[in-house]
Amino acid sequence: MPQLRIALAQVNATVGDLTGNAELIVEWTRRGARRGARVVLFPEMALTGYPVEDLALRASFVEASVAAVHDVAERLGVEGLGGVAVVVGYLDRRTDLAPRTGLPAGAPLDAAAVLYGGRVVITSAKHHLPNYGVFDEYRYFVPGNTLPVFRLPAAGSGGAAVDVAVAICEDLWQDGGPVAVCRRAGAGLLVVPNASPYERGKDDVRLELCVRRAREAGAALAYCNLIGGQDELVFDGDSILVSAAGELLARGPQFEEVLIVADLELPAAGGVPAQTAVDAGDGSVITIERVTLPAVAQPTVVMPAMDDGAAGPASTGVREEGAEPAGGPFWPRLSDPAQVYAALVTGVRDYARKNGFRSVILALSGGIDSALTATIAADAIGPQNVHVVLMPSRYSSGHSITDAEDLVKRQGLHARTVPIQPIVDAFTAELDGFPVLGLPAENLQSRVRGVINMALSNAGGHLVLTTGNKSELATGYSTLYGDSAGGFGPIKDVPKTLVWELSRWRNDHAERNGATPPIPPSSIAKPPSAELAPGQLDTDSLPPYEVLDALLDDYVEKDMGSAELIAAGHDPALVERVIRLVDTAEYKRRQYPPGPKISQKNFGRDRRLPITNRWREALDHGPA
Repeated sequence: MPQLRIALAQVNATVGDLTGNAELIVEWTRRGARRGARVVLFPEMALTGYPVEDLALRASFVEASVAAVHDVAERLGVEGLGGVAVVVGYLDRRTDLAPRTGLPAGAPLDAAAVLYGGRVVITSAKHHLPNYGVFDEYRYFVPGNTLPVFRLPAAGSGGAAVDVAVAICEDLWQDGGPVAVCRRAGAGLLVVPNASPYERGKDDVRLELCVRRAREAGAALAYCNLIGGQDELVFDGDSILVSAAGELLARGPQFEEVLIVADLELPAAGGVPAQTAVDAGDGSVITIERVTLPAVAQPTVVMPAMDDGAAGPASTGVREEGAEPAGGPFWPRLSDPAQVYAALVTGVRDYARKNGFRSVILALSGGIDSALTATIAADAIGPQNVHVVLMPSRYSSGHSITDAEDLVKRQGLHARTVPIQPIVDAFTAELDGFPVLGLPAENLQSRVRGVINMALSNAGGHLVLTTGNKSELATGYSTLYGDSAGGFGPIKDVPKTLVWELSRWRNDHAERNGATPPIPPSSIAKPPSAELAPGQLDTDSLPPYEVLDALLDDYVEKDMGSAELIAAGHDPALVERVIRLVDTAEYKRRQYPPGPKISQKNFGRDRRLPITNRWREALDHGPA
């Protein structure tokens, strides 16, 4: 059978950086050529970054993307890489559709192009447009209706060629469409550029999906996924290559830039009509468009450089024991807490880096939330770039101050102490009759801390990190313009119980690697408290977190109504109380900064409820 060497370039693109992303594509194609790859596959919209959101509706950006993909093709030819078939995602447009109501302005396309011989030889667009969860693609794109198939001479086959088809991301996740048509096209390989965001448990789902779709298509399947952070989304890579029978042939690492190279044995291409319209099995018709790639001189193959198959600059800096990559084709899987932690580190690192921040600042209280946030930041951008502010009040316990100081010493962070009581007293004195106890006084302390953080941010050019967790955000247990003031929330999507789990995991990870645990054990062990009032504990206002988080998971992530929650075994009185807390805190969450999404439904792109909303869940407690 003909043989084909393919490289999956699992890279970290930046939205809007056409020049930088083009350089990325050329460089990683060069790496693939050094390894002898005939096909190099890049992620979805690698040239523009993903998601581009309303940039897709801006004609100037679409035009720049179209021009850039042709420029990249030409440059590859000039640099002697024209004999490599490069499949790259970019933003295109339909030019044959008249403007009309309901059609995205300019008819943009989530597109893929095959670059070969110094030119763009064929293009296509995503057929299935996702419109759920974090996706809103009917707003931005029109669907594609073609399946491109390019015929490429293969190695070791006496001149035989192979047929390679192209589909894009969501086209795998939906029945019918390009996958079904691929079987009719007789392609031996289906390559799929992806920008599939991370969420817990998704890696197992992806593998099962790729295996199923490869069998349906009757073709080997190459799934190349983006890595890196983009606002609240984090992409984890985890690229996959399976045979037509569903056998796993290669699998890339998680949260690392890498080139995955593998040799495939594929069926020889047969004589098939140039263009065929096929029932796609989803109520649409897809046209199979074919192109035969001409013979082009191949790049010189050399021994790979050390970095061709190893972790690139996007490494999270935290690797589990025994997980050092050996160049593939199979990279070890990370445990669940390691995956989540790597996602948070990736999100913080890329939000800071891609937005031009070299340092971060946060309030360090000695509690577990700020301790974990500081640790994530140190792993993301280096402890030398993390600034923490200890802001004790009259209610701060002695152990909170010593725990914060202990963490600073363990990690080598920059620290300063700013006692807030004189500032709070000054506010109280000027606000005649202002209460010295109760919610107004508690919120004033938090807001003074927020002002200090923002002032130091302005003075030093630091990105302010907030330290609130998902359980607090859900129930409104935060102060607007106080602890919610900042530019990015690293643990915004992390429930309190998971905060403790991740903290214990990070300390255990350090000990396994002979390093000092970064988080003081007492910060993990002590009861949580905002310390805004005498003897205050979180449990004064909230139920125990293990009870609360289970209920929040069912209400927020699973969208259960009150009757379902009660039927699931939650206490009826607690259901009523928590629903009220969650529903009335929507206005606070709208004003909270973005943070990395790690759950199936985060507060942000996933969950969009009206602030002004009189709907309340009816609570039927059943017969007395």
